[in-house]
Amino acid sequence: MVSKDSIVALSSGRLPAGIAVIRISGPKTRFVVETMVGTVKDRFTTLRSLRAPDGSIIDHGLVVFFPGPGSFTGEDVAEFHVHGSRAVAAKMLETITGFESVRHAEPGEFTRRAFLNGKLDLTETEALADLVNAETEAQRRFAMRNAEGAQSELYSSWRRRLIHARAMIEAEIDFADEEDVPGSVSEAVWSDVAAMIDEIERHIQGFKAAEIIRDGFEVVILGAPNAGKSSLFNALAKREAAIVTDEPGTTRDLLEVVLDLNGMRVRIVDTAGLRETAGRVETIGIERARAKAGGADLVLLLEDIVDPQPVGVVPTGVPLLKIGTKADLKGASEGGYDWVISSKDGTGLSGLLDEIGRRAALAIGDASDVLPSRLRHVELLKEAKDFLAAALAEQGQELRAEELRLATDRLGRIVGAVDVEDMLDVIFSQFCIGK
Repeated sequence: MVSKDSIVALSSGRLPAGIAVIRISGPKTRFVVETMVGTVKDRFTTLRSLRAPDGSIIDHGLVVFFPGPGSFTGEDVAEFHVHGSRAVAAKMLETITGFESVRHAEPGEFTRRAFLNGKLDLTETEALADLVNAETEAQRRFAMRNAEGAQSELYSSWRRRLIHARAMIEAEIDFADEEDVPGSVSEAVWSDVAAMIDEIERHIQGFKAAEIIRDGFEVVILGAPNAGKSSLFNALAKREAAIVTDEPGTTRDLLEVVLDLNGMRVRIVDTAGLRETAGRVETIGIERARAKAGGADLVLLLEDIVDPQPVGVVPTGVPLLKIGTKADLKGASEGGYDWVISSKDGTGLSGLLDEIGRRAALAIGDASDVLPSRLRHVELLKEAKDFLAAALAEQGQELRAEELRLATDRLGRIVGAVDVEDMLDVIFSQFCIGK
């Protein structure tokens, strides 16, 4: 793709900062560089005075020029590394956009040009967005593996197998009388299609682990009023994130804090106390608490071991730990609990965090697994699997070949090998400006 205009943006972090990186891509890149700093050697970082067209010096900084197609976007690209003040960055952007056919970049436009120029496919593009947004080590590893092409290779390999299968079936249809077209080709083709259905199904089942890596392992704290939920929440957050009082019903809405446990993102959710008699507003909070717990990865059901109170119905089918609280008080009974803690003196908290981390690691599974990282992947994979199953069920070879074509199309849409124009605006709008 040959762009008619060039784009520029601040590609580094929030200002002020030590350094600001201004990136430009497109056909005017070399002209802008040579006008502002003179001739530079390709791919070498050079210290220069950066000048406006009128000759005035904007700043002194580093310049590097990457000629296309050997650049991130596949076009001519340059970067100016200048002092990271708002005034310098603003003047640089004002000067560069003052050149004819140079404009400010839209969110994700650099990466979009890389995709359109064949430098990345869609799964690698999405992985790059995940890498930019990664907050934990598990997220970084997951994004990096996909950015290096693990997902892309898996989906492309399935697509290649289907293209081969279609070729064999259509050859058998068109050249059934030819000696060099084996008549038993169908048996091998359909055996491979059946195996691929199983492979795709196992891959789809990994989406839950991918969601946990990206969104976090969700732990919901349940219990009766004054069972110590907010105290535990604050202890895990290591700050006063929730109001703690002796008055029942203090917490009425969902409160959330995000922890990094051994490189994994864990979301701890505090909820309203569960009880049968409550006011209208508190009842809404209780309903939200039960609903949140029903979709959690782990529920911590807290009970005051000195004065246990009934909580009514608790979610079923969700991993649950029964936690005895207030172990520091006299008369506490520690029997019948999975864990006993005291948020006041710290009893059991370290072990509880270790157990949460262990369960999060189990939920994520093997870090080397290739997992579907987007819901759109799962939806297209399910469609592909359904078309493959339909192909196995059909009787006529022509109809079976058509089902294979539709399945191949769906796999191609995941990596962007077929027309996906309707998806591009959504995908690239999730990037920050300058990426």
